[in-house]
Amino acid sequence: MITGGCQCGAVRFRAEGLGEASLCHCRMCQKATGGLFGPYVALDGLTWTRGERKRFQSSNKVWRGFCGACGTPLTWEHVGGLMSVMIGALDDPAAARPTEQLSSPSKLPWLDDLPALPTHEPTEPKAAAHLASIVNLQHPDHDT
Repeated sequence: MITGGCQCGAVRFRAEGLGEASLCHCRMCQKATGGLFGPYVALDGLTWTRGERKRFQSSNKVWRGFCGACGTPLTWEHVGGLMSVMIGALDDPAAARPTEQLSSPSKLPWLDDLPALPTHEPTEPKAAAHLASIVNLQHPDHDT
């Protein structure tokens, strides 16, 4: 069973299995997610178990679903009936490994350089002190 939802827990879903996962680099996906790309996965047997998502029509072909309470991006919905959810909205996002990238001409030119950037481990004193000061207020990665 696959489960997931928004950051505040107002909208939750479950599914029977994972379908195709992809990264979309188009400008609409960058703006819709506020990120570098849109990470999506199709779900088999998707059921909404709590709350209702709000929707915004970003083009003549696509609606974007999100939580009206906390703003978490949740879905990419094609007018033809195809729907995918944001990989980060899954309770176990590591389960949805992308197999393709779309709209590569819009891909940010420095994205492939990210692995070369320095990494600060959470055990470094400055990072550890910062992390210890954070109180997590978001919904846990599971249904209660």
